[in-house]
Amino acid sequence: MNEQVSQDEDWMRHALMLAAKAEAMNEIPVGAVVVADGRIIGEGWNTPIADHDPSAHAEMKALRQAAKAVENYRVIDATLYVTLEPCPMCAGLLVHSRINRLVFGAFDEKTGAAGSVMQLCQHPQLNHQIAVSGGVLASECGGVISAFFKRRRAEKKAAKAGN
Repeated sequence: MNEQVSQDEDWMRHALMLAAKAEAMNEIPVGAVVVADGRIIGEGWNTPIADHDPSAHAEMKALRQAAKAVENYRVIDATLYVTLEPCPMCAGLLVHSRINRLVFGAFDEKTGAAGSVMQLCQHPQLNHQIAVSGGVLASECGGVISAFFKRRRAEKKAAKAGN
């Protein structure tokens, strides 16, 4: 295994640990970490329900923290690792932040904007394109999301049966 793949997997494991924080709050378990020069400059996990904020996605929170760390709204020469392919809102944020590289785990066939449904991260008409690597620890990342929604469906079914 080459060094980049090994580093990507290590950082994705960190993002998975952050996703567990979201799941502990009964949020969709997505975690994100921004890395520059081999160190964490931002991290986040989904909290839209707890924060009453539709923009409180893991990527948004991690990039806000990273921008403060570098004291610039542009987070150049950094990589964002996230357990799920970014949605259009977050992909747009990545372009505007000038992030250098995106590494994601599970593909999102419903709302993925880094190649699955649409490609905002490398759209030729935008003023910035991002290097994208998808599918890093995809089965682990996808398994976390799938298990979460399976549990939620079972809870809803049990609640209906109890009425």
